[in-house]
Amino acid sequence: MADTSTSVVVVNNHDIAGLNSRMNRFIEELIKSVSSGTSQLNQFDQQRLITYLDAIDTYHGWVIAQPNLDLPETHPRAITLTQVAPAITVENDSINDLVRLLTIARDEIVNSQSARDAAGLNKFDSARLRSIVAKCRKFLSDYIVPTNPLDLPESSPAVAQSGAGRTGI
Repeated sequence: MADTSTSVVVVNNHDIAGLNSRMNRFIEELIKSVSSGTSQLNQFDQQRLITYLDAIDTYHGWVIAQPNLDLPETHPRAITLTQVAPAITVENDSINDLVRLLTIARDEIVNSQSARDAAGLNKFDSARLRSIVAKCRKFLSDYIVPTNPLDLPESSPAVAQSGAGRTGI
């Protein structure tokens, strides 16, 4: 079963807090997806992945399109982030790869130079995020789609399922 233990990180940038929150949710969605327990990434989970990557790109675009903010009375303000720190143990190797990439993207951003700014992303941190999301898209189009599904009768199942998603409130 996937370990969804958490760690705490502190940033000063409210836009990075927003990216962190979204990326944590998408990482959890992948770990708990229907496809996580098999060798294939089904069409529904592929479409969900595309919407997650689109959401990251759209939020990123919104962040970098905003004007610089002068916040002398509220910066630096510590923003405590909770990060899902998944252990990559789901059955689906492609989901493990995607979770690894999104975790790297999230960790690069929350530990970036921009994390100490009040808002926004500098061009270097922005390029890092854009590159990793593009790599996820290429992984879907150039690896997952052409090889999906894999027939792995001798090695599957290799790990326990990640379990159902959250229920109720």
